[in-house]
Amino acid sequence: MADFFDTSIEFIKGVGPQRAKLLGEELSIFSYNDLLQHYPFRYEDRTRFYKIAELNDTLPAVQFEVSLVNLQTVGNGRRTRLVATAKDETGRIELVWFKGVSWMAKKLQPGVKYLVFGKPTKYGSKLNIAHPEIEIVTTGNSLEGKLRPVYSTTEKLKAKYIDSKTISKFVAALIQPALQHIHDPLPQEIAHRLKLMPKAEAIYHIHFPQNTQTLEKARFRLKFEELFYVQIQLLSLKSGRARKFKGKIYDSTELLTKFYNRHLPFELTGAQKRVIKEIYRDMKSGVQMNRLLQGDVGSGKTIVAFICMLVAIGGGSQAAMMAPTEILAEQHYEGLRPFAKAMGLQIAKLTGSTKASERKKLYLALETGVLNILVGTHALLEEKVKFNELGLAIVDEQHRFGVAQRSKLWSKNVDVFPHVLVMTATPIPRTLAMTLYGDLDVSIIDELPAGRKPIKTVHHYDSHRLKVNGFIKKQIEEGRQVYIVYPLIEESEKTDMKDLTDGYESIRRAFPEYHVSILHGRMKSEDKAFEMERFVKGETHIMVATTVIEVGVNVPNASVMVIENAERFGLAQLHQLRGRVGRGSDQSYCILMTDVKLSADARTRISTMVKTNNGFEIADTDLKLRGPGDLMGTQQSGVLDLKLADLAKDGAILKLARDTASQLISEDSELIRPEHHALKAHLQKVKQAKVNWSAIS
Repeated sequence: MADFFDTSIEFIKGVGPQRAKLLGEELSIFSYNDLLQHYPFRYEDRTRFYKIAELNDTLPAVQFEVSLVNLQTVGNGRRTRLVATAKDETGRIELVWFKGVSWMAKKLQPGVKYLVFGKPTKYGSKLNIAHPEIEIVTTGNSLEGKLRPVYSTTEKLKAKYIDSKTISKFVAALIQPALQHIHDPLPQEIAHRLKLMPKAEAIYHIHFPQNTQTLEKARFRLKFEELFYVQIQLLSLKSGRARKFKGKIYDSTELLTKFYNRHLPFELTGAQKRVIKEIYRDMKSGVQMNRLLQGDVGSGKTIVAFICMLVAIGGGSQAAMMAPTEILAEQHYEGLRPFAKAMGLQIAKLTGSTKASERKKLYLALETGVLNILVGTHALLEEKVKFNELGLAIVDEQHRFGVAQRSKLWSKNVDVFPHVLVMTATPIPRTLAMTLYGDLDVSIIDELPAGRKPIKTVHHYDSHRLKVNGFIKKQIEEGRQVYIVYPLIEESEKTDMKDLTDGYESIRRAFPEYHVSILHGRMKSEDKAFEMERFVKGETHIMVATTVIEVGVNVPNASVMVIENAERFGLAQLHQLRGRVGRGSDQSYCILMTDVKLSADARTRISTMVKTNNGFEIADTDLKLRGPGDLMGTQQSGVLDLKLADLAKDGAILKLARDTASQLISEDSELIRPEHHALKAHLQKVKQAKVNWSAIS
């Protein structure tokens, strides 16, 4: 009966074509399905009836039954207000209206019993309620209190008299006839095992709960199924890919052993060894690898990447590494080159600035298989770039590449798909990784190399500038280097941020005896490279920059990171910037400079940075502050079109949904059993329509 839910809302009593058009424009509510999924965002507690004697101004909105004893219009012109004295057996209270005075005066009648709902406030020594909701007492509203749903609406809708109460009436008119059409695609066995409320009941109680218990059960049921459908889709994709995309088997460890025994510059951490084993297991499985490697800045992902490249090269194939910026590609190239040289392997770099003459040689070496490793930017995706056989494709900071761009790498081979390793130094909260990258296997490097000292992070207000400058001077005298990062390049009229060039000048005045360089995104590539090179060689002591240094740039001697206007940066960005220091064995410092006036969110961000160096803790706080859509730019991907579930708060439900989906896929990967037919049909419908995962019917 899908057709029932596709019906236009204009056919609901009280809606009609004009209101339907408005609801579509303002809230994207077009069909019965959309309206039933326009869930309340909170509920007013109407379960309790108060007496006037119990009221005080600390209470939230309350409800009580009264009779009106007196009605009078006070003041004139703009100051006209309607004052009604209301009483019950315990006392009296004033109800006041400043708007719609004449309309309300006609509507209210002394001596009649009313149900009143509103927030008590104190005016002088008296209590009153401004603009309360008021309706005549009936058997329906006086016998039992309820949780009343509150729906989101817009100013434009309110102007046309479509407020939360009106939307509630539309839902009430639709819900009874809708219940008989709601079919439950969730397998019965799962619903019974997890004691889930039936779907139709859950839809009813999410809108009109009897009490908090039924509301919680309804919420749990709907959140679970929303996340369960996402996980089933992702795990089906993963399982289908495992069956469909065969991977070349790489089981030779000859090069790997040679590197371990002769050229490994330091002992690997336990986490690095574990991750290498996981990747090696994938590469010799005969199934194409799709793995996400998460590791904080400085956790040693580059050496892991190189060791995995050796597995592919040892099996007669080539490896590629793609980075989002030239600076980062350059750093990876410089980081991998000594290892490649020690192993007698050919490595090259390809970016937008690679000269045409060099490209020709590079293309030939790549196609003939002479070149073992290619590091580069988006330039790797160009048609002309042809591999002899690409065995392993590594994508760094993957959230900066679109899926379409990444898939071009996959198709570089004719016969067999290359294994894919996606790396990120932006820690992704577990719940988000499970949802966004649920079709990938996840490996985590969760310990720093031995000898690394945790970075000390401190917060200073602008008024402490001289103290901070004194500290910087002391660090430079000890032979260290310093980054100072600003949020903007040019003064913006809308903000009072210190602009980079102003900052650069004031730093030169404050440190006349030291060399100061500047770096920002609008500089030419060669100028950026020149400034960076000077800093790397230690020719400049202070690097004044924008966030272009957020990724890339490995300068072990830089031990101080000063972030100006730190309150303007997101948590993930602050964490990334801090990771630019702490690369050597010296104690490193991150100094967060802010204005004295800080919003509550900004305070939370700053205190989180001071308190912890753990990227995953930081990512979880960031998720709570910003929500998943902002965090990963995922809203446009459609993956996270969640109506009820909240990844910041519903981690336990997500894990349950993931485990349940995983068990189901392992038992019936193609959902061909009779008891799974309804689920399969539902998922196919969702796929075709590209609508919300939990569409009602």
